[in-house]
Amino acid sequence: MKIWVDADACPVVIKEILFKAANRTKISTTLVANHYVKVPPSPFISFMQVSSGFDVADDEIVKKVAAGDLVITSDIPLADEVIGKSAQALSPRGELFTKENIKSRLNIRDFMDTMRASGVNTGGPAALSQSDRQTFANHLDRIITKSQ
Repeated sequence: MKIWVDADACPVVIKEILFKAANRTKISTTLVANHYVKVPPSPFISFMQVSSGFDVADDEIVKKVAAGDLVITSDIPLADEVIGKSAQALSPRGELFTKENIKSRLNIRDFMDTMRASGVNTGGPAALSQSDRQTFANHLDRIITKSQ
């Protein structure tokens, strides 16, 4: 198993959890972004910078991900694509995307996009809470333990 991180919008605190997990478990973890992201020196952590543009980082992750890998992303369409390749997807808030829930999440996302396009202010996501961090860390640990 490898871990791929959609790093363009991944919160720093989540990256720190991932860095600790990568070093503890010796799992290859790659952050992919279209801007520079600092990563700690480690044989298990790397950074891949892609050109800027719409979904360029997402496309690179989809190209590189393999069955059994884990992708950290809050991007619902990206999660859908990696699930289609038999990989797992986990949001920085700790929501595990699955074959069973991804289509409904896509429908909600599309509905919210339609609302925003029609001028409705839907607000943004709430700040990442301590509970979100704990949920993320717990799901990450379960996924890693199961893969080993």
